[in-house]
Amino acid sequence: MNTIAISGSPRENVGKRDAKELRYTGKVPAVLYGGKEQIHFAIDAPALRDLVYTPEVNLVDLEIGGKTTQAIMQDIQFHPLTEKILHIDFLQLFDKKEVTIEIPVKLTGTSPGVKEGGKLVQKLRKLKVKALPKDMPQYVEVSIDDLTVGKSVRVRDLKPKGYLITNVQEDTVVSVIMSRALKQAEQQASVVKK
Repeated sequence: MNTIAISGSPRENVGKRDAKELRYTGKVPAVLYGGKEQIHFAIDAPALRDLVYTPEVNLVDLEIGGKTTQAIMQDIQFHPLTEKILHIDFLQLFDKKEVTIEIPVKLTGTSPGVKEGGKLVQKLRKLKVKALPKDMPQYVEVSIDDLTVGKSVRVRDLKPKGYLITNVQEDTVVSVIMSRALKQAEQQASVVKK
């Protein structure tokens, strides 16, 4: 899994007024929790761009006041109108402690059902994965090489190595459905046969 380095500065004052002043100067209030105590700090807003505005999930090496901690983004709040980041929460990671993270799904291969005129429908774009930080995948690879029209890949069909997928086993990840054009072609073919 990719790692992004971000540095922050510790906050002395914690409160709404202090947070508002930070945002006014282009910084984002943040909290690191999961360790012995919560750490309140501030990050320059542009430093979060590669972490927030990407479909990928990344680990973060947080440097706060000279001390580096490995973490993952846990929660983020945006302004409802301006879409500016208002607040961000990080969860501290430990080598021997499993963590659950939503990981993107990456489809691989070519579906014979799509070649026949079917329509590929991806129901889940992310899956909940539980693993140690070192075993966390960058994405969950799902092969669509065997997908014909009317078939689907469910969570139970995936074979994860070194991690556990905690979604409901019956959930459909991706399927190939009959497209309107294929239905019409089949109906016309059946009328011609009669």
